[in-house]
Amino acid sequence: MSSADRISTADLPDSPQARQLRDGFPWLTFSRELEADFRRAHIDENLLHTRVNLCLAVIITIAFNAMDSVVLSPELNRIPSMIHMLLIIPTLLIGLAATFAAQRHRIYPPLAVVASIILGLGVVAVQIVVTLGGVTILFPCLMLSIIFVYFLAGLIFYHAIAANVIVMLAYLGVGTALQLPGREFAYNAMAVVAANIFGASVVYMNEKISRMRFLEACLLRELVARDGLTGIQNRRMFDQHIQRVWQQAVREKVRVAVLLADIDCFKDYNDRYGHQAGDECLRAVAISLNQCARRPLDFVARYGGEEFALVLYEASREYVAEVLTRIQRSIAELNIPHEASRVASRLTVSIGAAFILPSTNRTPDGLIQLADEALYSAKEQGRNRVVVMEAEYHTLKTGRFEKRRGQRAV
Repeated sequence: MSSADRISTADLPDSPQARQLRDGFPWLTFSRELEADFRRAHIDENLLHTRVNLCLAVIITIAFNAMDSVVLSPELNRIPSMIHMLLIIPTLLIGLAATFAAQRHRIYPPLAVVASIILGLGVVAVQIVVTLGGVTILFPCLMLSIIFVYFLAGLIFYHAIAANVIVMLAYLGVGTALQLPGREFAYNAMAVVAANIFGASVVYMNEKISRMRFLEACLLRELVARDGLTGIQNRRMFDQHIQRVWQQAVREKVRVAVLLADIDCFKDYNDRYGHQAGDECLRAVAISLNQCARRPLDFVARYGGEEFALVLYEASREYVAEVLTRIQRSIAELNIPHEASRVASRLTVSIGAAFILPSTNRTPDGLIQLADEALYSAKEQGRNRVVVMEAEYHTLKTGRFEKRRGQRAV
């Protein structure tokens, strides 16, 4: 089933995931930001299986080492045993330890590639040593290592194929240079090449499906996070975002601003022009507000009804004033008639802004409440204006709404 059968691309929001889904990814690569997110998700999704597989690989290596002591003479088994116990098993254990590291998303991928190459070269070395000693029955171990790297080590396609191609070329090159027995070596070489072709083909298809599911899951989360009417973030996402931003601001000791914007006399607008016109008005205002918050960490959401919320992270007084000016100018440029308004003949908004430095002994509820009080004050002063509150936060009692009069209007 194609992606178009599962999710229609026609109504998708304008997002990196949607653009990637439309453009496709035949080379199994996303844009830089999406690629980093996918690789992180790939590690998390396969983490438990990867740990189990690494443990099994250690056990199987120990078992093969014990079997080699039975099959091979003590003299011939000396080097293979050292490779198993001093190279392959420690490499697998280091890879396993990396999956438990706090920075595993950064550490494990490159380490796994190097470990896979070491594992494969170790198996090749064992194969070469025993073949020169006249024993050829250990070749299946090389095939098992190829399978492990492709399917069990938690590697993405390009990493797995790079590791296995290096090992394959090493086997073919060394085998040719040492003139291993012709017929058997040629047969084994063909088997190694075929195993890589089949393994790479299957891993490619599996990763393509995995990437498709990743994009679709991101899109579904985004659609759930969007307000159905305006297309911007909804109240639920605002609540989650303000909690994350608050904690981050406490750690980094930076200021946060919340702006609440309310369309003036919107009920009268609906009564005069109808609910369809009201919906179009909400969409226009939402788009306008979204364009006013331009920095990467700026956040715009529909807070409820005709009310919108903006969160500005690491906001200076100058930047808050700049955004407020942008909002007033952009709403004026919409030039939407509002003959039923008691404020002006065109659509206007009232804005309450709260600007504070978060602390560990307070919660974001107080910041939102202060912005709400500022919005109330803006309406009380006649609407179509901005009120900013900052110092009032220190005397604010969260959960107790105060009708503050005479606040600074902008």
